[in-house]
Amino acid sequence: MQTGVLCVLRATAASWWRHKELRRTGQTGQALQLERETVLRDLGYLKQAASLPNAHVICGEGGTFLHLGWTTVSTFAPIERFPLATLVVARGTPFIDIRPVTDVIAFARLPRVARDGSVDPDPCGSGRSVSLTAYIDMVEALGARIANDPRPLQSI
Repeated sequence: MQTGVLCVLRATAASWWRHKELRRTGQTGQALQLERETVLRDLGYLKQAASLPNAHVICGEGGTFLHLGWTTVSTFAPIERFPLATLVVARGTPFIDIRPVTDVIAFARLPRVARDGSVDPDPCGSGRSVSLTAYIDMVEALGARIANDPRPLQSI
């Protein structure tokens, strides 16, 4: 594990208001224990993002969401203020920036990304799901920016 990643995760955990309050009230041991648990949890999220076929990060006006199959980690902040998501994207996880999308109705009607990498045989109805690459095609057509694009390069 890179020491820079651990430094970021430790600094983020130490900056949480609850952990700061525990330190301020002299409960340093409890603060350290909670910080260790937070770092280990976030390391688990990093490992999941690297191993899951449909893991991705979406950033919009409503915040930033790290989708990891059946788990979603989110914050109301943009990706610039969500260190875990920034680390995941820096390590190669696809990033979908929907802040440029202006047609929110069309975006809301898009199917969801399949959680386990499979695709619904009948892609219609409210519970439909598509592959991450198909979803990226659809959201990019609406104006989203894509980083770490998992789609194969198209030759002309």
